[in-house]
Amino acid sequence: MKKHKLTTTVIIMLGFLAGALVGTLCLLLPVSLRPGQKIDFFDALFVAMSSVCVTGLSTVNIGQTFSAFGQVVILFLIQFGGLGIVTFTTLILCVFHRRITLSDRMLIQSAYNLDTLTGLVRLTLRIFKITLILEGIGAVGYFFVFVPQFGIKGIWYGIFHAVSAFCNAGIDLLGGNSFCAYSGNIILNLTTIFLIIVSGLGFPVYWEIARSLFPYRFQKEGGYTRKLNLHTRLVIIATSSLIVAGTFLTLLFEFDNPATLGIMSWPEKIMAALFQSVTLRTAGFATISQELFRPVSCLAYLVLMFIGGSPAGTAGGVKTVTIVLLFASMFANIRGKKDVTIMRRKIADETIRRCVAIVTFSLSTLLLLTMALLAVQQSNFLDTLYEMTSAIATVGLSRGLTGSLNPVGKLIVSLTMYLGRIGPITLALAFNSNAPAENITHAESKVIIG
Repeated sequence: MKKHKLTTTVIIMLGFLAGALVGTLCLLLPVSLRPGQKIDFFDALFVAMSSVCVTGLSTVNIGQTFSAFGQVVILFLIQFGGLGIVTFTTLILCVFHRRITLSDRMLIQSAYNLDTLTGLVRLTLRIFKITLILEGIGAVGYFFVFVPQFGIKGIWYGIFHAVSAFCNAGIDLLGGNSFCAYSGNIILNLTTIFLIIVSGLGFPVYWEIARSLFPYRFQKEGGYTRKLNLHTRLVIIATSSLIVAGTFLTLLFEFDNPATLGIMSWPEKIMAALFQSVTLRTAGFATISQELFRPVSCLAYLVLMFIGGSPAGTAGGVKTVTIVLLFASMFANIRGKKDVTIMRRKIADETIRRCVAIVTFSLSTLLLLTMALLAVQQSNFLDTLYEMTSAIATVGLSRGLTGSLNPVGKLIVSLTMYLGRIGPITLALAFNSNAPAENITHAESKVIIG
């Protein structure tokens, strides 16, 4: 009898789902709640799904509802969701000195979309080490803010928010207003911006930059280079461009809005606009309440949230490189070019088809589930679209709708967060399956488009 092995796609899907369900059960335990607090199944599921999908939306006040144990559970779910099931599985195998089989290595290779089986375990361990180092740097930055204010509890606040920021979760312990009380705190703003940006670049970019900066350090590990590859250059350019564009648009549309930037000095305006632009890259923290922004700003924010961060990192969205390749394909068609080229490099047709599939899948899912939520909630259209875009891009920003969701609405948003976390990933990996290619060539036919 032929055995059916689980594919990478299925393992990732089941891994995130299992993490959310286990987290739900843990959060329902009395020890997870503060004295006098209660939580039902739908709220526990919502918080667990938001944590493991590193989204940040919450139907309850995290700091006031959950005890220290419950907060540790949430922190573990965030770290698990940020690193992913593949990295965690590899770490567990290494801790228990289990042999990393060929199938395990192929799983890692598929998860990070790499073209080699050499050094994958070492790469995974380095990803974990880099994560701890960067989160540690962020925690120290937060210590300068929270320890003077909260005393010894500020150490825990620093660690929790550093992990939450690096994993692009946006879950906080400060109440329902995120970082709004710290909009003028330079240390907190810069620490958060640093963690969001570095985590949103993607782990392969770290590796490539390290190889470029320290070439002889990696000479014995399969070669070295002083020149960044195409992927890394695209990520850096796209990330920088989107951050600058988001900052500029926020200043343009909100500089005279008395509810947002209007009452700030220009240095404060720039810092607040920069923070807003960066957090839209699927981080979810906020120094200004989202419902106070003008509709024109929110329209720009919807686009930035949908794009998200870069591949193989902790950020969500359809990813920066995907959008860059789609625009490159569009310009190639407009100019009548047969091939899509970027920086004198041809992009494979298969890659372009994946980009189209990922964006189409995500946009179709967003529109369908937004209609479903509007049907059961009958809420404001902009608030609902903002909520659902935030959910499918795993951002965590809300215009105040999350707290008023009914049980069916909570399930719809939870499903959206889950599909947003695994959807583009699993869809991309599905195209990498080892299924035999179809050798039949059908007759060509023309249809009218445009």
